[in-house]
Amino acid sequence: PVPDRPPPLAHPELHIRTRHVALVPDGTRAVPGLLERMRDTLERGPADTRLVAAPVGSVPLRCLELRLEPRVWTARYGTGTGAPGVCRAVEGTAVLLLRTRDLFALPFPLVRPVPTAIFIQAALRGWGLRVVPVAFPASRRPPVSPHSHWKAENLAESRRRRLMRDLGIKREVLADGRERWYGCGKETARCFGTVHARTPQYLLAGRWTPPCCLRALRETARHVAGTLEAAGVRYWLEGGSLLGAARLGDIIPWDYDVDLGIYQEDVGKCQWLAAAAAGEPVEDAEGFLWEKAAEGDFYRVHYSRSNRLHVDLWPFYPRGGVMTKDTWLGHPQDVEFPESFLQPRVPMAFAGFTAMAPNNARAFLELKFGPGAIENPEYPNP
Repeated sequence: PVPDRPPPLAHPELHIRTRHVALVPDGTRAVPGLLERMRDTLERGPADTRLVAAPVGSVPLRCLELRLEPRVWTARYGTGTGAPGVCRAVEGTAVLLLRTRDLFALPFPLVRPVPTAIFIQAALRGWGLRVVPVAFPASRRPPVSPHSHWKAENLAESRRRRLMRDLGIKREVLADGRERWYGCGKETARCFGTVHARTPQYLLAGRWTPPCCLRALRETARHVAGTLEAAGVRYWLEGGSLLGAARLGDIIPWDYDVDLGIYQEDVGKCQWLAAAAAGEPVEDAEGFLWEKAAEGDFYRVHYSRSNRLHVDLWPFYPRGGVMTKDTWLGHPQDVEFPESFLQPRVPMAFAGFTAMAPNNARAFLELKFGPGAIENPEYPNP
C-alpha cells in the first residue's frame, strides 16, 4: 500500500459479483464442468450444507469431524463417522466452493491459512461440508530447496498461530490424539492481565481458564509440592484448590491460581522459601520464581519470570490448637481452623500428582465455604 491511494482490495467483497466463490490453491489445473458440479452439489444439498470441497492431485481428502469448545479455548478434530462425503473439515489440498454471501459473513473470510479459518468459523455456525470425489489435477512443480522448504514451513506455522489467536483457540486436539498449543508458555506472559475483583477478564467473556494456563498451573503446583516435600516442609491443599481436588481431582476449570497452606515454622527448611523470606525473589534451577508477595506475609511461586501464573503459599501457625496466620485478605473462606485437620495430613489426587491435604476434606471445606460446598459450585466463584 501507498499513503496517497486506497488500500488494495480493502473490501474484496465489493469486487465480487458472482453468487459463488471458489478458493483455488496455487498450481491447480482446471477441469471443465467440475466447478459447476460443485455448485450443483451445494445448491441441491441440505440446508445446512454451506461448503463443497474437491481434492487437488492424486491424494484423496480425509474427511474430519470438527467440534469447537469456545469455553475451554479448544478445537477438537476426529475421524469422520457420518455419511460418506459429509464432513466438518478436510485434510489435504482442496478447492473450496461456497456462496459469496456466506464467505463474507464470516469475521475472518480470507485470513490464511484460508481453509483452516473457514472450517473453524463454519463449525461454529453449524455449517456442513460435502466432498466431491472427482479431483482437480495439480501441475508439476520444480523441486524446492531445503532452505525454501524451511522458510515455507515457518511462514505457515506463523500464520496458523496468528489465526488461532484471532479465533480465540489455545489448543487443537488432532484426530490422531496429538495436540497443538497456541497459548502462553514459560518464555511468554500469561494469557490474561491483572485480575480485578477476583474476576479474570476471560470469565466476563463467558470463558474458563485457558488450557495453557491450567497446564502451567499444574506444572507449577507439582514442582512446588515436590520441592516442599523434599525439604520437609509440611504443606496442604487450601481453599479453592482443595475444593477442586475434592470435586475433580484437579484445578477448578475457571480458577487462575493454586493455594497451599504451610507451617510457618518450616519456612527455613526450604532454601527457596528462606531466600524469598529475606526479601529477594529467587529463581530455582528449573526456572520457577519464588518471592514474598507484595500483598502481605505469604509467598508466591511463579511459573517463570515472564509468566506470572503462580502458586500461593500461606504460612499458618498453631495457637491453642487452632491454625491461624498474620495476613487475611477478606475472602469468605479465609478463616482459622482446628489443627486437628492436619494431624495427620493425608494424600489426595490433584492436578496429575498426589498432594497432601487435610484429613477430613469435606468438613474442612464446609467450615470454610459452607454446607454442600463440594456438590454445589458457585460459578464463577469456587
